[in-house]
Amino acid sequence: MKQKKKWYDYLWIVSLTYLILGFFNILFAWFGLLCFFIPLAIAIIKGNKAYCNKYCGRGQLFSLVGGRFGLSRKKDIPKWMKSSYFRYGFLLFFFTMFFLMLWNTYLVFTEVKDLNTVVTLLWTFKLPWHWAYHGTFFSNGIAQFAFGFYSVMLTSTILGFITMILFKPRSWCVYCPMGTMTQLICKTKNVTLSQK
Repeated sequence: MKQKKKWYDYLWIVSLTYLILGFFNILFAWFGLLCFFIPLAIAIIKGNKAYCNKYCGRGQLFSLVGGRFGLSRKKDIPKWMKSSYFRYGFLLFFFTMFFLMLWNTYLVFTEVKDLNTVVTLLWTFKLPWHWAYHGTFFSNGIAQFAFGFYSVMLTSTILGFITMILFKPRSWCVYCPMGTMTQLICKTKNVTLSQK
């Protein structure tokens, strides 16, 4: 018997909508911060990875495209990608790139640099994205953050699709920086609780 779908089974629509909206207006990229704060809040408050297991729209999107639509080879992800060395190394790399993005945003806020209306894919390829910025009443730094954050979200989605095609649909979840971070928080919280 098929299990009845719940509201959170459709959160892949939110992830897809986010990516589409950022194509038309870059300021929608700010909504992506929810994908950072909600998993952290759940891990800190509840001490579990409910976000990753139930509410992650991106993981659902990979399951849908790779699983139901069959665009995945459904092979096991290599052991080295599951290793803590790779996962923590990728988390460190991800944070380095994230803080560089914040630094560039700060430089635009302080008017040391001009707004750069590009989306950088895979931290390398700069794509013009000027059509998605229509001005704002705020500092150009607001838009600079949006361009940088959308670059991060688009890059991680592309990496997810690549690993989805090569391996199992949700292979991205194995080394996702948010998943690694929430796992660290949960482990720390559970150790702290067991010591009480």
